[in-house]
Amino acid sequence: MPTNPTASIDQRYLRMPYVEKGMAVGLFGGSFNPPHGGHALVAEIALRRLALDQLWWIVTPGNPLKSSRELAPLRDRLKLSESLARDPRIKVTAFEAKYHVRYTADTLALVRARNPGVNFVWVMGADNLRDFHRWQRWRQIATTFPIAVIDRPGATLSFLSSAVAKTFDYARIDEIDAPRLARMKAPAWTFIHGPRSSLSSSAIRALGK
Repeated sequence: MPTNPTASIDQRYLRMPYVEKGMAVGLFGGSFNPPHGGHALVAEIALRRLALDQLWWIVTPGNPLKSSRELAPLRDRLKLSESLARDPRIKVTAFEAKYHVRYTADTLALVRARNPGVNFVWVMGADNLRDFHRWQRWRQIATTFPIAVIDRPGATLSFLSSAVAKTFDYARIDEIDAPRLARMKAPAWTFIHGPRSSLSSSAIRALGK
């Protein structure tokens, strides 16, 4: 095992994707262990409904809230993610590994500091909304960039009862205004309904055992 965990990773994955000022860019992060068609569907819906110029598919080294015992190598998860990301506006990246970032709040702070003048929006599946209040500094996340929550099976109603939805109820905008979200000042968020995939990483891992 290499002493440097990024030694086997293609360097292009360790750089932040190139962006220009004024762009609208979605940030879609996760373990993607493994990535699947449901993730690709969320990315496609986000690109279309949020009127994005780019979407960064951010493959994390690991999730602090999940066990790393079943975590596939980062290199493999990157390659599989790229095979699913057919739209050229989707940029698969693992820059968090280069900067040794573990928490989303730190990732967003880093992205904002290094990309002034770019309009970012955090993209997440609705299945993550129920536990969002367990994320470290979740209120900071919600006040750094606007958030787009994309519908997922079994999670359609979770946005009504989740802690983040209740805390930031005043900042919710109608999904018809989603194309403006990336350029709004945080906190601002919306729930986007649409096609849903029943695929899940945990179910796929279970089938592989």
